[in-house]
Amino acid sequence: MFHSRSIEYKDPVGAVPAGTAVHFRITLPRDLSCSAAQLIVEQEGVGYLTSDMFWCGMNGDDREWWECHFTPEKAGLYFYYFGISTNRGNLRLSKGDFGKAVLGGTERWQMTVHSPDLETPEWLLGGVMYQIFPDRFACSGETKENVPAGRSFHSDWFDQPEWRPNQQGKVTNSDFFGGDLKGVQEKLPYLKNLGVTCIYFNPIFESHSNHRYDTADYSKIDPLLGTEQEFSELCNAAEKLGIRILLDGVFSHTGSDSVYFNREGRYVGPGAYQFQSSPYFSWYSFRSWPQSYDCWWNFETLPNVQETDPSYDNYINGREGIVRKWLRAGAAGWRLDVADELPDEFLDSLAKAAKSEKEDALVLGEVWEDASNKSAYGVRRRYLLGGQLDTVMNYPFRDAIFDFLLGREPSVFAETVESIVENYPAQSLHLLMNHIGTHDTERALTVLGGEPAGGREREWQSAQSLSPEQRELGKKRLKLASLLQYLLPGIPCLYYGDEAGMEGYRDPFNRACYPWGNEDQDLLSWYEGLGKLRTEQKSILAQGGYRTLLAEGNLLAFERFAETDNGTDSLILVVNRSDCVQNVPRHIFPEERLEALLGENLTARQSLLPFGFSLMKFHQVPEESHEAGKTS
Repeated sequence: MFHSRSIEYKDPVGAVPAGTAVHFRITLPRDLSCSAAQLIVEQEGVGYLTSDMFWCGMNGDDREWWECHFTPEKAGLYFYYFGISTNRGNLRLSKGDFGKAVLGGTERWQMTVHSPDLETPEWLLGGVMYQIFPDRFACSGETKENVPAGRSFHSDWFDQPEWRPNQQGKVTNSDFFGGDLKGVQEKLPYLKNLGVTCIYFNPIFESHSNHRYDTADYSKIDPLLGTEQEFSELCNAAEKLGIRILLDGVFSHTGSDSVYFNREGRYVGPGAYQFQSSPYFSWYSFRSWPQSYDCWWNFETLPNVQETDPSYDNYINGREGIVRKWLRAGAAGWRLDVADELPDEFLDSLAKAAKSEKEDALVLGEVWEDASNKSAYGVRRRYLLGGQLDTVMNYPFRDAIFDFLLGREPSVFAETVESIVENYPAQSLHLLMNHIGTHDTERALTVLGGEPAGGREREWQSAQSLSPEQRELGKKRLKLASLLQYLLPGIPCLYYGDEAGMEGYRDPFNRACYPWGNEDQDLLSWYEGLGKLRTEQKSILAQGGYRTLLAEGNLLAFERFAETDNGTDSLILVVNRSDCVQNVPRHIFPEERLEALLGENLTARQSLLPFGFSLMKFHQVPEESHEAGKTS
C-alpha cells in the first residue's frame, strides 16, 4: 500500500532539503471502496498539517492509486501517516516493517528535512579513516623535553598496559609507552599503503593520563607527543600524501589537574578550584566550593564545564580560540567527544568557528544512536539539519555487522542500515564514520572469535588470548565484517592494529601498542586490498546508492550503485556467515556483463563456501527502443 523507501511511493525518498515538493502515492485494494484519503503530517514542535490525496487511476484490476504533494517549508523532523475513508469506516495506514504500510497501528514514518544550505566537506568522500591512540601507535625514540611529572614509562613496547589499582585503590592511567607525532610521521607511507585518507587522533593535548581525555591545556600539544611545530610538520607531510588530520575535541569537561581547574596545584596560574576570582571560575558548577562540583559521570578528576558560559565559549570558539588555532596549525577538522552532552548553542558556535576558519573543515560528533532523531537530556537534537555536525560516528552499522555475523536474523542488519540511509541527509550519510572497533570497544577480532567478557572483571580479561581455533574463526569473520564495513555507505574507520590482528577486551586491553614486526601478514594484506578497492571503486562508493537484495537465513546481499552518463554501475556483495555451504538465489545477479572483483565467482557456481563471499561488478545499459531510435 505504501513503501517509504521506494521512489514509486515517495519521491524523493529519504531526507530532503526544506522547500522540496515530495510526491506521495498510496495504492489501496479496490474492495475497500475508498472515498477519501489524506496525508497527515506532524512537524515536530509546530503542529499537524493535512493534505488531501486525489484518486489518480487504477493499479491493475483490483487496486487504485491515490496521491498528493507535500512541501515541508522548514528544517526539522516531520512524522506522517495516512487516513482513509472506506466501506469499513475511517482507517489508518501506519508504518510497519521495512518502511512498508499496515492497516491500523500507531507507528509513523519519519521524514528528515534539512537546511537547503547544508554542505559537507568533499575531501573525505570515498576515503578511508584510521584511528590512532597516540601513546600506542608508533614511537620515534627521540628524547622529549618538559615532560610533566607523575608519569611512569614502560621499557618494553610489548608490555600489557597497566590495569591494576595503585596502593590507594585507584587506576590512574598514568603509564606511558612513548608513542609520538614523529613516530606517526615515520609511518605515513604505511598508512598510505592501507589507502588511508584521514587520520583520526584520540586527544593529543597536554593531559596527565595516557588516554588524554582529562585535558590539562587545550593550547599545547602534550610534551610526550611533541611540539606544535612537529604537529604542523606532520599535517604538511600527511597532506602531501593525500592524508588529512582529524583532532579529538573534549569540550564537555576538563581535567581536575589542569591549568583551568588546578585542583592538584601543578600549575602556577589561579585555577577555579583555588580561587573564586580565577578567570576560569565561571566555567564550572560548584555545589559547595571548592570540594563539591559537577563532574563527568561522577569522576572527580573530570570536572564538567558549562559550555554556554560566554568566557568558555569564547575560549573554545572565539576568533583566537582553540578550534581555530589548531585548524590554522594544520588540522582538517574535529571529532567531538560525547556530542550529546554539548548544548545546541555550543555546537552552533563551534561549527561556525570551524567553517569560518576553514570552509571545508570537518565537524564529526560522537553519537551512539540514530543521530537524526536523537534526544538527549529531554531535548530533541538537530545535529544533521544544518549548521552543526557534518556527520557522526556510526555505531548502528557496527552493531548491525556484529549482530549478523554472530547469528542474529539478517533482516535486522537490513532494517538498521536502510533506516539510517532513509533518515540521514545524503551529505551526512556519505561521510559516516563506519567503525567496527574504537578505544571504547573491545577489539573486533576478540568480539568475533572470543568468549564474551560479559560482566567479568579486568583480571579475567587481562589473562585472555584467543586460542588458535578461536583466532582462525575470528579472522574469517573479521574479513567479512571489514568487507561489509568498507562497502556500506560512509567512510570505513580502521582502529589502529586491527589490520595487524590485535586482540583485546575492554579498556585498557584494547589499547595495547601496535605490534610492529609481529603483524598478522594475512590480515594486513587483506586490509591493503580493501584500501585499493575503495580507491578503484570510488565512483560508486563515494556517493552511490544502497539497496538490500537478500537478507535470509545465513546470507546477506546488498548493492551499491551509481548512475553514469550511459547507464548504472553496480557493486553487488553476497556474504555467507555460516560454516556450511550456502546456495545463492540466481536472481541476485544479472545474467550478463558481470566482473568478479573479490571472492567467489557466482557466474561459475551458485553457492558460497563456508564464510565465503562474492563481490561482483556490472554495468547496466538502458534498454534501447530500436523502433524509436532512442533510449527508453
